[in-house]
Amino acid sequence: MALAYVQLASGWDLSLSTIRLSSTYDGWLEGYPFARINDRMVSGLVEKARKTYPSLPVHLIDPPRTYPDQEPGAFGPMELLPAVNCVGVFSASPVNEDNDSVLYESVLVVAWYQADITLPVGEDALPAFRALAWEDLALDQER
Repeated sequence: MALAYVQLASGWDLSLSTIRLSSTYDGWLEGYPFARINDRMVSGLVEKARKTYPSLPVHLIDPPRTYPDQEPGAFGPMELLPAVNCVGVFSASPVNEDNDSVLYESVLVVAWYQADITLPVGEDALPAFRALAWEDLALDQER
């Protein structure tokens, strides 16, 4: 049973079967976030998704970054990612029309960042999420 449904702008109807939400800066003890650290955090999120789902394709939605008005510190300007990082497993009907939809589904693991803990539901999902090129990213597999 799906946790949520998302409709992409291209018309694909996706089912969310698994999701992991975490605080982006959980455990941050000192200093401030800056570009190089955030780059590592983003690549770490993708790497963790690949290790968790080694047989599935993984796609990152490039996160927005904000720059508060502050004097740059020793590592450059402060750079903030959205507060929540997410990894979800989505499925839909097969991409390849030759595959029987009873036996096959298309699957994609998506990693993204968002401001709060809401699920990407229906047409209210983030615009970058709804713009996914599902047919180019997802992989058909047997159910």
